[in-house]
Amino acid sequence: MGMGVDIRNQMAKRAAQEIKSGMIVNLGIGIPSLVANHVSEEIDVLFHAENGVLGMGPSPRKGSEDPTLCNAAGYPVTTVKGASYFDSAIAFGMIRSGYLDMTFLGGLEVSGKGDLANWIVPGKRVPGIGGAMELAQKAKKVVVLMNHTSKDGQPKIVQECTFPLTAKQCVSLIITDMAVIEVTDDGLLLKEVISPHTIQDVLEATGVELLVAETIKTIET
Repeated sequence: MGMGVDIRNQMAKRAAQEIKSGMIVNLGIGIPSLVANHVSEEIDVLFHAENGVLGMGPSPRKGSEDPTLCNAAGYPVTTVKGASYFDSAIAFGMIRSGYLDMTFLGGLEVSGKGDLANWIVPGKRVPGIGGAMELAQKAKKVVVLMNHTSKDGQPKIVQECTFPLTAKQCVSLIITDMAVIEVTDDGLLLKEVISPHTIQDVLEATGVELLVAETIKTIET
């Protein structure tokens, strides 16, 4: 089933806590695009978009959108002081050269090794893989935001991805509507649980065995 607005924003708010001052960060389509709305004013960050913007700000208020200013998904954005514009070739050059400190991406599946599948459901038409492949391979840290399970209740965190891969062993952190899970050399480590879910709920909804941190933080909604 789909997520409500409050849950999506809760996930984006938690994701924003990963951002540190001085970072250059890319925001993917969907829930990741909400992250800019939850960054503390004390954090000095430049958000990057593949269509050629560096320095995106929060989403504009309804009625104040600039029709010529959007992110890579075509949604209206604002800019911060010091923002710059360039063509998409330069935007991708920045990605491929390793200038991005972090990227937030959506996901269809993440494997126990941190493999990511997020660009196509077999049998369905899509315009192309877009920037996901470069972002997943070249960003210094990859954070995936997605539902913990699919619409029919199947785990999206699995032993091995069944969908075509975007990149192998690229994911550092997974944030879902149920939990926060870190990808480590020893396996997937459950670190936080999002209320009202329990540790047992998360374990049962995950398709791969999880390590459980000694201290589990509960995120209240």
